[in-house]
Amino acid sequence: MKPLITIEYCPKCGWLLRSAYMAQELLTTFSEEVKGVTLMPSETGGTFIISINGKSVFDRKEMQRFPEIKELKKLVRDIVSPEMDLGHTDHK
Repeated sequence: MKPLITIEYCPKCGWLLRSAYMAQELLTTFSEEVKGVTLMPSETGGTFIISINGKSVFDRKEMQRFPEIKELKKLVRDIVSPEMDLGHTDHK
């Protein structure tokens, strides 16, 4: 069964557009590898957590920042398709 990515975000902080952008990037890159990306408004202020099948892969509060897209794609790739080459994202 393909993994499901969830982006839980704080709607009061105005992070819906950021979440949608990240979802678009992940779906574009991993269209064959994932079941989908779910955007989930949080009831807890300041929340921005990206998880795969319920397991957190990035938490803004823990990291004290948002993920860069390249970084996020690598984190997701390492879980959903470790052998996948991300092209320019993998190479400097």
